Amino acid sequence: MDMSQYRDLFLSETREHINNLNKLVVTLEQEPGNRETIDDLFREAHSIKGMAATMGFDRTAQLSHHLEGLLDGFRTTGEVPSTTIDYLLAGIDLLESLLDDLQAGQPERETDGFISETPLKVEIVEDSLEEPFTAADIEGVLEEITPVAEADSESELETTTDVKVDSDIPKEEPALENTEAFQVLVDLAEDTPAAAARCILILRELEKSGELISSKPDLAELRGGAPCQQVQAWLRTSLTKENIEEALRQISGVVKVRFIEDRRKDENRRRDEDVRTIRVRTDLLDQFVNLTGELITNRHMLNTATNGRDWENLTQTLGQTRRLIDDLHHHVLQARLMPLENITGRLPRIVRDLSRKTGKKASLRLTGTNIRIDRAILEELTDPLVHLVRNAVDHGIEKDGVVTVSARREKDLVLVEVADDGKGMDPDLIRQKAVDRTLMTTSQAAKLSDHDALMLVCQPGFSTVEKVTETSGRGVGMDVVKSAISKLGGTLKIISAPGEGTRFQMRLPLSIAIIKILLVSCAGHHLAIPITRVQRTLDLPTSEIQRSGGKRVFRLDEEDVSLYSLTAALGLPEVPAGEITWVVLTEVQGRRIGLQIDHFLGHREAFVKSLGFPLNLLTGLSGATIEGDGQVVFIVDPQSLLENHQLLAND
Repeated sequence: MDMSQYRDLFLSETREHINNLNKLVVTLEQEPGNRETIDDLFREAHSIKGMAATMGFDRTAQLSHHLEGLLDGFRTTGEVPSTTIDYLLAGIDLLESLLDDLQAGQPERETDGFISETPLKVEIVEDSLEEPFTAADIEGVLEEITPVAEADSESELETTTDVKVDSDIPKEEPALENTEAFQVLVDLAEDTPAAAARCILILRELEKSGELISSKPDLAELRGGAPCQQVQAWLRTSLTKENIEEALRQISGVVKVRFIEDRRKDENRRRDEDVRTIRVRTDLLDQFVNLTGELITNRHMLNTATNGRDWENLTQTLGQTRRLIDDLHHHVLQARLMPLENITGRLPRIVRDLSRKTGKKASLRLTGTNIRIDRAILEELTDPLVHLVRNAVDHGIEKDGVVTVSARREKDLVLVEVADDGKGMDPDLIRQKAVDRTLMTTSQAAKLSDHDALMLVCQPGFSTVEKVTETSGRGVGMDVVKSAISKLGGTLKIISAPGEGTRFQMRLPLSIAIIKILLVSCAGHHLAIPITRVQRTLDLPTSEIQRSGGKRVFRLDEEDVSLYSLTAALGLPEVPAGEITWVVLTEVQGRRIGLQIDHFLGHREAFVKSLGFPLNLLTGLSGATIEGDGQVVFIVDPQSLLENHQLLAND
């Protein structure tokens, strides 16, 4: 039975089991006598063992079986010794490394060394891995790795797309550094006497050269007298091919030595990069089928109405089609949405390890992780989220405290917040640091609001700590976090004060594929601004616009708001304003500003397409959409546009 078609499904499912293992072990460390947690750990390890054995990934199966046996012993005693927690976590890390090997098309690395270091004497039953799997066993395990929805309140079966990957890759990887793997083909002369013995010598020589991963024929077959005119072996070594060939040609009867590079590594990596999967509930697929059927029916109705010039029926059918498309849009978005908990699974382990490293007592609290976000956004959010959590432990919390990761819906946005109850950040200290680093003058720093001062930590290389640790420094890498959030069409806000902790608020759109846009006109060109970037639209009397310090401002809610021309920022010819100036109120660098445009054209939903080369090099444009008349409308990102033109430099 060809199992390669299930490879990607296996990798996806096993990574979920590993995330669960990490969370459960951290929980177990706090409650070592929690029998339910021990049972859950056992079941997770058992699932990985069964799937890996079925797929033929021997070392992954061997390691998970070892962990399963260890946990089975703890189920008997009812408690896990504290000295074993680190060993379990190290085993989980090794499991994840084995998955990385498989995903990269590499042989599985060595696990015997780890298994031999078991801290406790535990009797591990080895029966299930020694017995061959029957067809019924394989089908049973395939049913076990069939994805099951966890996001909704009720458990529903899901389906997933998968990609076929060659299954004949080497299954082992030695623990050698600066090595490479390749296939060695050694041919013997046709009249070579005792060919099997010569082939054994060839294998022995290859073993001296590095790690002999596999061979055809193998030693057992050769010792049994199997005929041999060619040895095909997988070898991992740090030696050069010239040295290996020279040693092999010293063996009598060897007439040809060839080396074949392992091209599958690059091929599989490209496949893994290009092919992404997402699990979809079967009831959602049923909805797609029903909607497709109704759209087909409506197409026939439209054709009939058009051919018969029945304009009333045509209008009604168009209305039905519009409703069906809206329904389809909703369900497509649902298919792309994934719960935030998909990327928060490893956070408890990160907090636990970093707490031990820094000598602090930090705990993690997760709330709202069932909030669902577009898969593309979720993937890009992973690194910023991890960075903020690490920063909170390393520099937010002093001795002990709580890091909270929460999420909630705000209309068409999702608010993801990382907060700590530590010492907080001092805006005055940040202002002084900015002056010391000549980022601004003393007078400019004094004019900054506390909010603007806190956002300075997002400047590249800016940090308030005297000593930057190997883990993080408050502000070190924050420019990357801010850039990632902006790229997703979101905003970052920092709320902090001395002694009051720090909160990083990330407001993100639910989806980046289909968004709501505000259509505007600038110098005769139609442009679009994401609604998530728009706070308000204003019909501002031109007489209310004043000049202050060489810039235009207007008064709004007891605050002076700077006004910039979107037309000028885009390098388009200015159109003189009449009695009314049309303004889009937005937020850039944490403060409100006004964008002057020529006219408002309305708002609608749009399917955003990414820009290709060389348009993707233009700063301030995040994509494009197409109007009903075929006109291309560019999506403008006000923040990156104004920052690129340094229009805020003198504020």
